Amino acid sequence: MMLSVESIDTFYGRSQAIHGVSFEVGENQVLALLGRNGAGKSTTLRSIMAVNPISRGRIRYKGRDIAAMAPNAIAALGITLVPETRDPFYLLTVRENIMLGHRQGSPYSLERLMDLFPLLRPLLAKKGGELSGGQQQMMVIARALAMGPQLILLDEPSQGLAPIMVKAVSQVLGELKKDGLSIVLVEQNLQMALKLADHIVMLEDGSVADEFPVEVGRADPKRLEKYLAVH
Repeated sequence: MMLSVESIDTFYGRSQAIHGVSFEVGENQVLALLGRNGAGKSTTLRSIMAVNPISRGRIRYKGRDIAAMAPNAIAALGITLVPETRDPFYLLTVRENIMLGHRQGSPYSLERLMDLFPLLRPLLAKKGGELSGGQQQMMVIARALAMGPQLILLDEPSQGLAPIMVKAVSQVLGELKKDGLSIVLVEQNLQMALKLADHIVMLEDGSVADEFPVEVGRADPKRLEKYLAVH
């Protein structure tokens, strides 16, 4: 098992955001973490990376308990997070942004990344702050891949993007799945999530409300709507 999240609780101050969340991600698997706004999806990803440390439970990566480790140490093991905020370095060039965290031995060289993100190739000399939202999203995903992760956590990669950019990002994620990368995907675009995922975990009010193989979700839309429809 690549990742095991075991009964984790996470707090913001005295307010509990995550209540006993558990799920597993296998090797070469895409898990979609779905739910309404405020369900705890982003907090779960941030908990895995120890950006918001858990107060109870265990998080295991390849059998190793990583819950007490610092975010940079977790990243060094082979996990990367692409946050919802994207966090580009606005004054660095696209090339510098991408290669900032490149690790020796990473299968994602700059040339390989340009094959995955051909729209970035003519933009390598531009500053990160000069890009559109969609171009920045591609750049920060490329930056995460340059680190050579085996597990990537993606928080709303299609949020705020034009349809053509959503399609481009979806195609890249499909290629990463073919590469055998394990992915935890938080995504409001249900069509994109159902296309990419192998397994679905539904969060509601910071807890796991349901989980099932993606084929079940495709065949039973009402099971999805129960947790995604606006009250």
